[in-house]
Amino acid sequence: MGILAMILAGGKGERLHPLTLHRAKPAVPFGGLYRIVDFTLSNCINSHIRKIVVLTQYKSLSLDKHLRLGWNVFSGELDEYVISVPPQQRVGDKWYQGTADAIYQNIYMIEKDAPEYLLILAGDHIYKMDYAEMLRFHQEQGADATVAAIEVPINQATSFGVIEVDEKSRIVGFEEKPKNPKPIPGKPDLAFASMGIYLFNTRTILEHLRFDALQDTAHDFGRNIIPTMMRSARVCTYNFIDKNRKAAKYWRDVGTVDAYWEANMDLVSVDPLLNLYDRSWPIRTHQAQNPPVKFVFAQEKKGGRLGTALDSIVANGCIVSGGRVQNSVLSPNVRVNSFSEVHESILMENVDIGRHCRIRKAIIDKDVKVPPGTVIGYDPEQDRQRFYISPGGIVVIAKGTEMDGTSLSVTEDELP
Repeated sequence: MGILAMILAGGKGERLHPLTLHRAKPAVPFGGLYRIVDFTLSNCINSHIRKIVVLTQYKSLSLDKHLRLGWNVFSGELDEYVISVPPQQRVGDKWYQGTADAIYQNIYMIEKDAPEYLLILAGDHIYKMDYAEMLRFHQEQGADATVAAIEVPINQATSFGVIEVDEKSRIVGFEEKPKNPKPIPGKPDLAFASMGIYLFNTRTILEHLRFDALQDTAHDFGRNIIPTMMRSARVCTYNFIDKNRKAAKYWRDVGTVDAYWEANMDLVSVDPLLNLYDRSWPIRTHQAQNPPVKFVFAQEKKGGRLGTALDSIVANGCIVSGGRVQNSVLSPNVRVNSFSEVHESILMENVDIGRHCRIRKAIIDKDVKVPPGTVIGYDPEQDRQRFYISPGGIVVIAKGTEMDGTSLSVTEDELP
């Protein structure tokens, strides 16, 4: 196919703090087993794209490790690869200054590989898409550049980069977060929102990247490259076709704590918007060799222990030992001990919930040991003194936080 995919995965994800204090946003765990970047990478594999470059920058150790352990699935002998590339500073002494600059700083690698087409992707969105279908559209249109877009209600389009198109799908305007979004021709109630997915004829985009590098711009595809290309090249919009196969198209930027929590909570519903169980479009990831999930204690007498999980995702290695888990997402090797209750929460790898805890609407990051008797999510003022609370009221405990007796809401003497 002659296509090279470059995934932009160096963002700080500041709106997702404290989950991004120790990792880049694409490396944040999602849905119990996955990392956010797994969705873009899986789209590439399912689209038969076998040359993938992941551009990293901010706190990339976790992401690099995940790529090495979980995505080393290609044959170098067949010139296939997934590689992570930090800033090389080959064209200057600066780090990546924008999305277009990140690609420009790797221009030598692109020229060496010499693909016919260059696909630029974001590593921090959750969706299912066949990029091969976008390529066919690009070729049929005779386009120099194609931008993927999703239809959104026009009253919600003010939060996106909005693409204005003519009747032949050619882009005639682009505006970032406009006050008065331009509707789609023939669909006055809808607007095209850019998905941050760009497909270029390589020779054409390299010319524009070189020109942009000499200008005083934001070096951004949406703000600078696409508007400049519209003047001299054929730039088209591809209407997103969702491989998720649901009534509504699914594309999420889980860029805030509240959006991240809501997307995870949707997964435990009876009919989630995102289908993780479709074998025709699998989402791949790295899975360690963990033992099966275990639920123990079924003492039904009053005050007895009952280890159970309802309407929840529970990954391998977890032990629900006499506690109750409901409407929650548990990553590998989580332990919930006796008489504890966990509701509407996300527990990441190696979290240990002590006895007699009550946890509600919380995100507890990796390697946190919650002491017995701790209550989280029931008293906002008390929680705010110890932890970060999102605008939507979600309590977030950062990775590796050490909690001691001063965090307890009851004392050991008060426990039954």
